[in-house]
Amino acid sequence: MDTKLTFRAGMMQGQRPAPGSDFDQDQQMATRACWLYYMEGQTQGQIARYLGTNRVRVNRMLSAARDNGLVQVRINKRLVGCVELEFALRDLFDVAEVHVVPKPMDPANMRMMVAAQGGRLLSDRLNDDTVVGVGWGRTLQGSLKAMEARPISNLEVVSLIGGLTRGSVMNSYETALRLADMFGAECSYIAGPAFTDTAESRAMLMRQPMIVDALEHARRADIAYISVGALDMESSMMRLGLIGPEDAETLKTSGAIGDLLGYWIDENGEIVDHPLNRRVIALPPDDLAGIACVILVTGGVERYQAIRGALRKGVIDVLVTDEDTAALICGGRFASERGLDAPR
Repeated sequence: MDTKLTFRAGMMQGQRPAPGSDFDQDQQMATRACWLYYMEGQTQGQIARYLGTNRVRVNRMLSAARDNGLVQVRINKRLVGCVELEFALRDLFDVAEVHVVPKPMDPANMRMMVAAQGGRLLSDRLNDDTVVGVGWGRTLQGSLKAMEARPISNLEVVSLIGGLTRGSVMNSYETALRLADMFGAECSYIAGPAFTDTAESRAMLMRQPMIVDALEHARRADIAYISVGALDMESSMMRLGLIGPEDAETLKTSGAIGDLLGYWIDENGEIVDHPLNRRVIALPPDDLAGIACVILVTGGVERYQAIRGALRKGVIDVLVTDEDTAALICGGRFASERGLDAPR
């Protein structure tokens, strides 16, 4: 199997150590350790002796390098089953590109693999004079580790949804800011919460010029980088306390199967009639149709209905997901061959 390794020159995104600092020296050592291990095939013991340290520290540096994106591994040979799913999804939903990552041995690695593929795809599409709209979610933020930081002229990053009142990987502001920092880009936000307390307060905020301008700016994005969420007790919305068990039940009664940019959608990607949808401050899903390239990056079988709904909406140009989720979306023999049953 052909493998390609990429090194991110000794520094992770968002980190600017002062020259000569202990942090800078640690990063130089980590980069050398990675080069010796991956490129020259040296053992951890040999590397420890060369660098004047111990084997335990070398092991930790190599492990951390994979976690923080200093070392990136790309498998060039595609699995036949994943390619078959990609073509099936393209035919079913008329999507320009589909990327299906293989099922990992450890299910805990699935999100990381989907995020890494999404990050590489977005990074490859970033050019001068580009406006990128960013949604929210753990997968989107995790994908930043797979991107190669570099200066891009006149790049702008905009959030597609309001923010949260506390720091969270779900917060679009944090993802947008980190992405902008990696590429020396400008960053702009929707200056309001993702969810208001009442429909009346949303209506008032939506009349404010700064929010009107922010949403209009978001509509002019060249690329939208988004995810979807599931509607279940383990969803991020539930864990963060953005919805409660009673909300989940009434949403299901309304036909909701997940959220897209904070809006609860049905199996066809249409916004359901529910009070929570009258409190969202975000770019409406219909407006994604006006953006040239909409990239949806989401994995996990619990999200297959939400992904399928977004695809049926017809606003997705590029999909990145995992093998089992792709099989459930396709259904039929694709799911049965893998022994998959739709989550209840």
